[in-house]
Amino acid sequence: MESELRKQILRHIENHGRVDLGELAILLGTDEVAVANEMAEMEKEKIICGYLTLIDWYKAGEELVTALIEVRVTPQRNEGFDRIAERIYKYSEVNSVYLISGAYDLLVTIEGKSLLEISQFVSDKLSPIDEVVGTATHFILKKYKDHGITMGEKSKSERMLVTP
Repeated sequence: MESELRKQILRHIENHGRVDLGELAILLGTDEVAVANEMAEMEKEKIICGYLTLIDWYKAGEELVTALIEVRVTPQRNEGFDRIAERIYKYSEVNSVYLISGAYDLLVTIEGKSLLEISQFVSDKLSPIDEVVGTATHFILKKYKDHGITMGEKSKSERMLVTP
């Protein structure tokens, strides 16, 4: 059952993953037990699918390459894109798979240690799938904002000072 408390909890934790249940209860004007029970129920119902910690791996001293791979596929009779999407998301290298509109059908995101590692994934695992008829790989060069969080430091204005 969808309640106003449930909506408020979801809105808050979507932007504040590390949440103290007591503080959240105070913010929402309810008690900690009600919040904890509602969150446990939403986890059980798979409304809350997991918790994400966003890490700037570059600052942590580990360089990872992130790629967005557009995939054009031949949909399967009575299954559409679901079976092929499931086959792709089962690879451990895959972070996410989305059905998209446009020239391609699926958008796959992966991370690897190098451009070569990602290229090998595409050529060795993705491209040989019979239903895959085309791919386009795009590498993330810099993240400015990810999951609503501004990454890195804000750039200083590059405008020159004009003095009279």
